[in-house]
Amino acid sequence: MGTIAIVLGTRPEMIKLAPIAGRLGDRARILHTGQHFDDALSSSILSEVSLTEVAALGMVGGRSRGVQIGAALCALDENFAANRPAMVMVQGDTNAALAGALAANARGIPLVHVEAGLRSNDRAMPEEHNRILIDHISDLLCAPTAGNIANLRAEGIASQRIRLTGNTIVEAVWQHLPSAGRRDEILGAHSVKPDAYVLATLHRPENTDDPAALRTIVTELSDIASNSLPVLLSIHPRTRAALVANGLLESLEPVSQLPPLPYGEFLALARHAAVIVSDSGGVQEEVTVLKRPLVVVRRSTERPESLRHFAALVTPGPALGDAVRRTIASAPDLANARCPYGEHATARIVEAVNELLARTAAA
Repeated sequence: MGTIAIVLGTRPEMIKLAPIAGRLGDRARILHTGQHFDDALSSSILSEVSLTEVAALGMVGGRSRGVQIGAALCALDENFAANRPAMVMVQGDTNAALAGALAANARGIPLVHVEAGLRSNDRAMPEEHNRILIDHISDLLCAPTAGNIANLRAEGIASQRIRLTGNTIVEAVWQHLPSAGRRDEILGAHSVKPDAYVLATLHRPENTDDPAALRTIVTELSDIASNSLPVLLSIHPRTRAALVANGLLESLEPVSQLPPLPYGEFLALARHAAVIVSDSGGVQEEVTVLKRPLVVVRRSTERPESLRHFAALVTPGPALGDAVRRTIASAPDLANARCPYGEHATARIVEAVNELLARTAAA
């Protein structure tokens, strides 16, 4: 049926696309744009999720959005010209995904968008523009939820291009969550006990590039660590640079500062945290599988499904600390709350891909 070029550039794409690449087997050709190039966010994650045959196209990370997209687009266009795939697949809303989508469109190659139809309705988010552009030029839109499908139909995208598939994050979490015994070892290594600590991550520009927002988040996390429960903060390279530039590392002293964690180790800590604090889109999905409460530090979200049972949306400020302390005090029981992101997404996506390839070959 031909080769399927899977374009990725960031840690979340690696995690979510790995199950699909595994099912496609030799038909998958992995192309890495280098948007994430730090070892903890790239090569070690590729190894952990068993993406071993990967073609690196360069290193665009750390550059402006326009340069990232432009450089990746040029590299992908050259790659597609030299070795044209039967189809291109991208995931989510990253600069790498937009570059892959534009490169496929420019060469007239069928395009699949995994995780289509997410909308925050916040035009200040670069990712919102990326995901809208990708959706409107894709030939197959794999939507995780019925709400995502409604978003696409509201924008006039033809129903025959859309498939309800669920999200591969569900399978990825179950595949990489360590055993109970191994989780006990990981918690012990971090000197924490189940339901008695806060796990935090922070990386989005709206928080790291705004000194006032970053200072407020640091203040709230440090206060929680000093007065409520231990706080483990996994620090993204972008965040560490911002903390240093704004002289905030010293203010984080009460907080346990960790590097970006291997995926399995992060899941183990997330599974037993009293509450998680994060601005990550992926974490909003993972908590629905792990059945843990989350405070989302953002002004908007493209994943309202997670807010129904598992997450609260707050902006930086005293509301952040208040939301965390309320969650700690109430200790919500989420064991029976339904994960909104479905099951067997990988099989549904590959089935839809094969159908599109068959139609394309017959045309």
